[in-house]
Amino acid sequence: MHVVVASRQLLPAKGYGGPERVIIALVRGLVALGHRVTLLAPPGTRVGEATVVEVPPRKLDDPAALSPFLPKDAEILHAHFPLAREPDSLAFVQTIHRNLKPGTHPWPNTIFLSLDHARRHGSEAFVYNGLDPAEYVYRRFPKRPEQFDLFLGRLHSTKGYHWAVEAAKGIGHKLVVAGGWRPSFTGGVRYVGEVDGRRKAALLARARCVWNPAQWDEPFGLVTVEALLSGTPVLGTRRGALPELVTPEVGALCDTMEEMIAAAETIHTRSPAACRAHAERHFTHVVMAEEYVRVYRSVLETGKVPPGRATPHMAIAASP
Repeated sequence: MHVVVASRQLLPAKGYGGPERVIIALVRGLVALGHRVTLLAPPGTRVGEATVVEVPPRKLDDPAALSPFLPKDAEILHAHFPLAREPDSLAFVQTIHRNLKPGTHPWPNTIFLSLDHARRHGSEAFVYNGLDPAEYVYRRFPKRPEQFDLFLGRLHSTKGYHWAVEAAKGIGHKLVVAGGWRPSFTGGVRYVGEVDGRRKAALLARARCVWNPAQWDEPFGLVTVEALLSGTPVLGTRRGALPELVTPEVGALCDTMEEMIAAAETIHTRSPAACRAHAERHFTHVVMAEEYVRVYRSVLETGKVPPGRATPHMAIAASP
């Protein structure tokens, strides 16, 4: 299949760049499955696995202006930004990487990032994000109680980083905070700034656990998958997509900071092998690409985006 992937963002990402990293992972996954990929993206984009066609940013949002850049033998367009209508010459789907404002008119052929994300927007169509396991250091050794905990992400109240900081101070445990801001922390909290690449991979692998105490309904939550691919369990809240990503074997989900502090006492006892296996089964770039190919084929054959397929533990929880 010849797939055209369209991105508003320059690729590869600079800094964290969650959606950008997912787009590159999808390109790699599609190519690994034997498909051809043409990537429409702003000038300066470099992704070795795809044929890159540079498109001026102002033309990416307009299906009519986009049409001249589409290869004649392409079979489907996959946009990673909203298109109000489909191009005249090609079947298409579009992935929405954020929460939409209430009352937003649904765009055609929209795919969300999780079951929760889809249902909050009146849909059942979703595909889980995936990442390339080769980009992470899998530490197979059991975690030790004295290892540091890690918070990785934007230092915003919705991300709940203050829960991790307050808990670390309250119980006297070491915490490393990595994010793009310059706060002032005291005690056993160490701030290392925004990290990426090898440094991020090393922190994820060495941590006793990763804190993800989300205070909002996150569409997905890449840091959870990054932790699990590293063999590191996750301590989070029951918000957004987190219940779809985390099982009791690979982490703990709580409703209050008090519950999280209690769960932190034993979070390190989760098996690194179980964490890695869970992520490899459900959240790799190839698994994501396989699901998108299923969606592409459904759209080409029926004109409709099919419902997403939730992780098995969610299906069991929803059964009578």
